[in-house]
Amino acid sequence: MGKKLALYGFNNLTKSLSFNIYDVCYAESQREQKEYIEYIDEQYNSERLTEILCEVTDIIGAHILNISKQDYDPQGASVNVLIAEEPLMPDQVDDSCNQGILEDIYSISRDTIHAHLDKSHVTVHTFPEYHPDNAISTFRVDIDVSTCGKISPLNALNFLINSFDSDIITIDYKVRGFTRDIHRNKYFIDHNIKSIQDYIDEKILEKYDSVDVNVYQTNTFHTKMLIKEIDLQNYLFNKDIHEISPRKRLEIMEQLRKEMIDIFSGMNIYGGN
Repeated sequence: MGKKLALYGFNNLTKSLSFNIYDVCYAESQREQKEYIEYIDEQYNSERLTEILCEVTDIIGAHILNISKQDYDPQGASVNVLIAEEPLMPDQVDDSCNQGILEDIYSISRDTIHAHLDKSHVTVHTFPEYHPDNAISTFRVDIDVSTCGKISPLNALNFLINSFDSDIITIDYKVRGFTRDIHRNKYFIDHNIKSIQDYIDEKILEKYDSVDVNVYQTNTFHTKMLIKEIDLQNYLFNKDIHEISPRKRLEIMEQLRKEMIDIFSGMNIYGGN
């Protein structure tokens, strides 16, 4: 829209970003699969996820009001952060809000984190799993950032992508509601956007095949990304590539690529195996 809008009252547009990644791994034995899940649970426990969400909050220029988190049994974690667009005076903050100070409130380990923001929130959930019949294991992360006002969750995309080993990425962005300018005209979006990809660093985009499905009339944007190159060593869990024969390497590469294409396509193109 070019120059900054002069608004009548509060900017009550809701900007919602849903960020979903899959990390795919080859763990051959049952022991390796179990150890992979344990590794993921340790690497991305609620404490680590809290750090990521707090950084997201800082990047988009918001302020934390409250955080809740939980670690799950047998695996997985969640974090929820409540945020505010502007800093609040101490007497404006509800007594039940911890403002991100967790040490004295949570004395036990938790896998889920929920943060509350003023008019806004950030959440993350993790879903590690392994295939019951083959050696492919996957780690899924769902992150949702919902903001009201001028702050935009799109500014955190590069950080989020770099925070995980992202083989498949699905991003949804939607602007809901409307706000009014000083002449009482309705505005259903307060910024220019043609594609979510415009907010992703070019060096990141070079690593992925990307597809857009956008509905401009409803301010709804969707981008899917699939990693182009597979460096097999990075996909082997607790195994060196030189321990595997060239023929076996090709078989593993094919398995990994099929799994990625199924997830990217959202259907069992290869029969789910």
